[in-house]
Amino acid sequence: MRIVIAEDAVLLRAGLTRLLADAGEEVIAAVDNADDLLTVVERHQPDLAVVDVRMPPTHTDDGLRAALQIRGRWPAVTILVLSQYVEETYATELLADDTSGLGYLLKDRIADVAEFLDGVRRVGAGGTVLDPEVVGQLLARSRRRDPLGRLSPREREVLGLMAEGRSNTSIARELVVSDGAVEKHVSNIFTKLDLPPTEHDHRRVLAVLRWLET
Repeated sequence: MRIVIAEDAVLLRAGLTRLLADAGEEVIAAVDNADDLLTVVERHQPDLAVVDVRMPPTHTDDGLRAALQIRGRWPAVTILVLSQYVEETYATELLADDTSGLGYLLKDRIADVAEFLDGVRRVGAGGTVLDPEVVGQLLARSRRRDPLGRLSPREREVLGLMAEGRSNTSIARELVVSDGAVEKHVSNIFTKLDLPPTEHDHRRVLAVLRWLET
């Protein structure tokens, strides 16, 4: 593959260049900032760009912004993003659309040379490679954004009737189940919505508010 590297840490940039060259890949450019990355991608039209998330000029999300531009302007160029930590917001934005020819790995993963090279080649071939840590945190983020996603269909049904102001007895009658069954569902709802019993808060009202927020 013809590869460009964008990494502002001198030693890591040199290490990646050597690693990929020793593996038989062609590193056609290695730059240290997002502006130069866009320039070399436009000039060389590589097969793959290996991009650090944080780099000059602002050391915030410049690498990611450049990666998004590359995806939009040169869709044939595959992208492997490297990051020191899991950047949830950045990862979500990058993965929001088509994920073919796209990877997101933590830099620690480079230490396992075989695994890293496998990821490079899979992305270059049009596949998707996501670091397990990235996947775990994005799933956790999704659960935080949608607390009702943890409820079963029946529990959602019970909560919907609670939102209508129904009592447990009324809900039991509506669903043709026992009062005890409804009480169990309500208890599960409180647990899954992280609403422990407290001295002052009314859990039933708080649960309904969560329902109305979605």
